[in-house]
Amino acid sequence: MAATAARAPRPGTATAAAVEQRYAAVLSSIGLPAPGVPSDAVAQATAAIEQAGETEATAAQQAGIFLPGQKVPTGVAVPAASVTDAAASPVQPLGTLRQADLLVVAPAALPATVLARIRRLGGVTAADLLDAARIKVNGGYVATLGVDPSTFREFAAKPTAESTRLWQNVADGGIAVSYLMGKQEKLPLGGSVTVVGARTEKLPVGGFGTVGISGVDAVVSDAVARSLGMPAGNAIVISAPRARLSKLISAIGRMLPKGAAVAPLVAQAAEPGLSLTAGSAGAVDVTSSSGPGLTTAQTRAFLVAALSRVGMPYVWGGDGPDVFDCSGLVQWSMRQAGIVMPRVAADQAQTGPLIPLSDLEPGDLLFYHTDPTAPSYISHVAIYLGKGLMLQAPEPGMDVQVVPAIFGSGFAGAVRVYPRIAAAVAADPAG
Repeated sequence: MAATAARAPRPGTATAAAVEQRYAAVLSSIGLPAPGVPSDAVAQATAAIEQAGETEATAAQQAGIFLPGQKVPTGVAVPAASVTDAAASPVQPLGTLRQADLLVVAPAALPATVLARIRRLGGVTAADLLDAARIKVNGGYVATLGVDPSTFREFAAKPTAESTRLWQNVADGGIAVSYLMGKQEKLPLGGSVTVVGARTEKLPVGGFGTVGISGVDAVVSDAVARSLGMPAGNAIVISAPRARLSKLISAIGRMLPKGAAVAPLVAQAAEPGLSLTAGSAGAVDVTSSSGPGLTTAQTRAFLVAALSRVGMPYVWGGDGPDVFDCSGLVQWSMRQAGIVMPRVAADQAQTGPLIPLSDLEPGDLLFYHTDPTAPSYISHVAIYLGKGLMLQAPEPGMDVQVVPAIFGSGFAGAVRVYPRIAAAVAADPAG
C-alpha cells in the first residue's frame, strides 16, 4: 500500500501543533528525543522506506505455497517421504473462489437447520460447515479447522485454494499449517508432527498454506477432526461479498444458540475519505460513538511497557512477560495500560479505525502482509513510536527491537486502537 497523501485535518482532528505537543510529551516520557518532531508522517514514511529498504515488503514478495519435495524457507526440514501411503478419494477441482466474510463458532455442534437458514439469507452466496477447536500441535495450542477439502478450498486464500496437491494431502490424512507457523516453528514439511486432541496422533505435514481466516494456523480433514475428538459441525464460514455485514451479522446472531457467535473476517467500513482493499486493516462500522482512542496516560503506559521489552527474544506464540511474538508483544504491552486486546494480529487490526499516515501518532498500530501464501492476510503488527520509528517483535532468532517504520507494498494500514472495540473483539469467541 502506498503512503497516503497528506490532507487537511478532519473536523475534530488534532492540529499539527497539538500533534507535535503530544508527540513531544509522550516521547519525552519514554526517553526518546522529542524536540523538532515533524508533523508530516508521510515525510517520515518516505525517509523510513529509503533507510529500511522495505524489508517486510521484500519478505512478502515470495510466491506460492510450500509442499513436500519443493524448495522451502531456510531452516525447514523436508524429508523425502510421501505424505501418506493410503490415499483418499480425489479432491474435486477448485470451483468458484470465494471471499470468506464471516465466521460462526459455537462450543458444540450447531443445529442442522442453521446452515440451511444462513444460506437463504439475502447477500449470502455460499456457506460451508466446519469443525473448529484449539488443539496441540508439537506441544503448542493451535486454532485448527476440520474441513471437507473439496468444498472448503474455495474459501481459502487464492494461492492456497489453487493447490490441489495441498488439499489432496489434507484429504489423505495430513495437516496443512500456515506459512508463518511452518517457517517459524521449523516444522518438518513432509515429515510428521504430534497432534493431541481426544487422542494423540502423528500426522504428516502436507503443506504450508495459510487459509486466511483470522487466527487459524492449521487445517485437517473432517475425518481426522473426528478422530481427534474435535466438535463436529460447530462452525460455519460464510461468503457474502455484497452484503452489508453489520446487518447480516445481526440476522445470523438471531439464529444462533446460546454461546455461539459470529464475527467479520474482513474490514468493510473505513474512516471518511479512505478506501479499503482486500486485506486492509481497520474495524467494521466504526462511528464516533465507538471511540475515543487511548488517552495520553494510556498511550504513555502502553509505550513504556513495550519499550521495556526491547532486547527480549521472539518466540512463536510468546505472550510475555519475557518472550514474545509480534501480537503477543502488543497484547501484553496494552494490558499494562489496562487495555484488553485480542491475541492475533489479524484481530488486532480490527480494534479501531483505519487512519491515514498523515494522522499517525505514537501508540498507533502498523499492520503488514508477510505471508506469501495469503497475500491479503494480516500476519504482522508493529507499534508506531513517532519520528518514523516502530517497535516490533520480528521473527525467531531476533529480539524485540526499535527500527525505522516501513510503509511499502507489504503495508496493510495503520489503526488507532479504540479500547471499547478492542475489548469487544477480544471477548468474541469467533474473533
